[in-house]
Amino acid sequence: MKDCVFCKIAQGKLPATKLLEDKNAISFLDINPVNHGHVLVMPREHYETIMDVPGKEFGKVMEMVPSLAKAVAEVTKADGLNIFQTNKPCAGQTVPHVHFHIIPRHKDDGFHFGWRQGRYNEGEIDRMQWGILKALG
Repeated sequence: MKDCVFCKIAQGKLPATKLLEDKNAISFLDINPVNHGHVLVMPREHYETIMDVPGKEFGKVMEMVPSLAKAVAEVTKADGLNIFQTNKPCAGQTVPHVHFHIIPRHKDDGFHFGWRQGRYNEGEIDRMQWGILKALG
């Protein structure tokens, strides 16, 4: 995509503090980190959301994540890690190029997801399962 900031980074047209990269994927330090050591991993090819990434391409991108996570945890002396990905603005995606976050976490670092837990009413979980299975084909 012509105006995509992450495409420009992948093409070397914009600077980034790169870590691992290969022909399929690239990783670099986030310039607006939740915590120092926050890494982004993404495919070189432009896909807006995870729903757009072919399975084989997804696997090639994810091959980088375990070694990066281990290195980030070691260097930052993290108590834990968050690895996540968002799709579309309402879910928190700010750059429309699929990417994964590796965020080192420290006890009492002040970052919270604000996760809430809901419940299904009687029969709703079965209807949800049926609908998803039907959509899968």
